[in-house]
Amino acid sequence: MKTDILLVTLNSTYQHSSFGLRYLYANLKELQERATILEFTTQKDPRDIAEQLLKLNPKIIGLGVYIWNANESYELVSLIKRISPETIVVLGGPEVTHESESQAIVRTADFTLTGEADFLFHDFCQKYFATGELPFNKIVSGSLPDIKEIVSPYTHYTDEDIKNRVLYVEVSRGCPYRCEYCLSSLDKSVRNFDITQFLADMQVLLDRGARQFKFIDRTFNLSPTICTQILNFFLERIELGLFLHFEMVPDRLPAEIRELIKKFPAGSLQFEIGIQTWNVDVAKLVSRRNDLEKVKENFRFLAQETGIHSHADLIVGLPGEDIHSFAKGFDILAELRPDEIQVGILKRLKGAPISRHDKEWEMVYSEHPPFQILRTKMMDYPTMQKMNRFAKYWDLFANSGNFKNFTAALKTRSEESEQKSFFWEMFAFSEYMSVRHAQSFGISLINLVESALIYLTEHLNWDHEEARQLLISDYMAPGTRELPKVLKVYPEPKNKGLPPEARVNLPKRQQRHLVKSETPSS
Repeated sequence: MKTDILLVTLNSTYQHSSFGLRYLYANLKELQERATILEFTTQKDPRDIAEQLLKLNPKIIGLGVYIWNANESYELVSLIKRISPETIVVLGGPEVTHESESQAIVRTADFTLTGEADFLFHDFCQKYFATGELPFNKIVSGSLPDIKEIVSPYTHYTDEDIKNRVLYVEVSRGCPYRCEYCLSSLDKSVRNFDITQFLADMQVLLDRGARQFKFIDRTFNLSPTICTQILNFFLERIELGLFLHFEMVPDRLPAEIRELIKKFPAGSLQFEIGIQTWNVDVAKLVSRRNDLEKVKENFRFLAQETGIHSHADLIVGLPGEDIHSFAKGFDILAELRPDEIQVGILKRLKGAPISRHDKEWEMVYSEHPPFQILRTKMMDYPTMQKMNRFAKYWDLFANSGNFKNFTAALKTRSEESEQKSFFWEMFAFSEYMSVRHAQSFGISLINLVESALIYLTEHLNWDHEEARQLLISDYMAPGTRELPKVLKVYPEPKNKGLPPEARVNLPKRQQRHLVKSETPSS
């Protein structure tokens, strides 16, 4: 193994691969033969990672730091510098690019390279190995690399990556919008890679067996010309069984793109569509521009005329938005029938200009990653906690796909209620779940089923058999599960004709739900 330079990061889970490390490796030029990529997950003990890295006796460790691994990365850097102070630790990544001086991890590491370091990391290493010289300043910035000169990283996806991990790709960098909660708002312009070379790289990956591609472009459909070129390329090869993920501008879906995406088989395309808020005043505060009528029209088109899996985003905690405003926006979005609604809690990304609202709107964030909003002028801390739980239970029941009929039943109930709000219907269920479960994580699917059954029968007064059949239809939908005990009907005791007090000693809850039929069903 080549160990002078170790390119390291901690991914959130194994299925994710580090796009950034592969870019650095691809652009190391003559130093590539002295470098190795090593990826871990945040679940691995930093002491074990440090041991594995230092055993290789590297001269330079380049560490990618992100919001999801900031704590674990700091612990890792601290260990390395205490055990092997002579090992040079160089940080990079969005989490250390802004507000660098204030961060303990930056003070602990030897150097931090800010911004796009495709060339900067090579130059740092090359100068050190050639002359032994190191930069005078701990924080090193470089000019924005010429995107046409960046060597593509795609050949450095391994066969294991192609088989078992998410493959990230991009045809552009930057974003023309100025949404203040996003770091892309700091970009000066959108820069495009050479489309011919990009498609050639995609063909190589396809030839190697790649079938799933996640585009990380912030605005994939910004240029209809480039967008249609890429869609046509994959459509011509769609019989391979492809899955493509794109992040789309919600109000930009011209006719040429519409006609193309209608041709893709159901489930082969996933569009991530950032709405964030339906409140026009809030949107204006954070510089979010959307033509909401066009957005509605595009969602209806996607739902009615395509097989695209749509994933729409809303953010809780934006300045100026209270829970009632969020509820209204949630209901509007739900009526447009996206396949998933991602309810995200606002995070303060270092360098993002949303910080300008902190004083006026009393924005208070956690001091620890992922730096989520704790309270605002419009949402106090208890409300924000309830919304955190709402987001979690919405994921477990609605977005997971495990409770489609249950979720639809609650939506129907909301339409028949006086309030006619799906959000408040789900919010009530979330509050019930919060009382029933001490925490919103680690709940088994069987326990979720049981909780839903009790909610329907004891809180909404459903007939037990109707509730049971509804949840059976959800639980058994994959076709590979055995019916759990909680959804089975227990046979009548042999002494059925006797009064209740003389019956076989069944638990009270089971006695309540004994069926009237002589023949048990399951």
